[in-house]
Amino acid sequence: MADNKIRLQKFLSEAGVASRRKAEEMIRNGSVKVNGAVAQIGDSVDPKKDTVLVKGKKVMTQRTMRYILLNKPRGYVTTTDDDLGRKCVLELVKDVKERIYPVGRLDRVSEGALILTNDGAFANAMMHPSKHVPKTYRVTVRPGITPEQVDILSTGVELDGRLTAPCDVYVISKEEGRAVLEIVLYEGRNRQIRRMCESLNLEVARLRRTAVGPIKLGMLQTGEWRDLTPQEVETLFKAAGLKSGGGAR
Repeated sequence: MADNKIRLQKFLSEAGVASRRKAEEMIRNGSVKVNGAVAQIGDSVDPKKDTVLVKGKKVMTQRTMRYILLNKPRGYVTTTDDDLGRKCVLELVKDVKERIYPVGRLDRVSEGALILTNDGAFANAMMHPSKHVPKTYRVTVRPGITPEQVDILSTGVELDGRLTAPCDVYVISKEEGRAVLEIVLYEGRNRQIRRMCESLNLEVARLRRTAVGPIKLGMLQTGEWRDLTPQEVETLFKAAGLKSGGGAR
């Protein structure tokens, strides 16, 4: 008889509960039960036979895939919930009936383009370091920036003992005491732009992600969201190295 079991974190990801990494955290902290027993890292489940609960709620496999673009405001954390009581981005998409979660992160004081989905394979591919899906940011720095600092940011800054990948840096405008940059990253380390700037004694006064791959914020207002079109989903699948999309509303 065929073994239909899959790793628990993969099941949770594909069911739209969370990314695999977040699902592993949920398992470790005892939030997941399988057939009434607290789950452990390494557990597998049969989606057709086993009952999986997350924080007491039954996990249902989902067929309708959602791919949403949110213009994240400042002050929201990019998690599904927060033990410190801070505002979470999911509060902004309460009208979405599917169980979606953020693809990657923007820190609490950053804003702009954030994709949310319930497609685990898509989310994992978008976040995988090897895919290099570019992300574009508008960054205001103080007290200004020199050509030498632009060159250093572009070619690589040492963080955690290794250089950042080359990125594109353009000076959009300069005035007394500040400069506005456009930075295109091809990797996604934690608080990368802020840390790169800090290493050059540049203060980041504002950081706004304006695009993920080819998907731009456009006229989407702060705090608003929209479903991506099937064509936009397809371009993101290609950017993430996946063969096909589909399922977008």
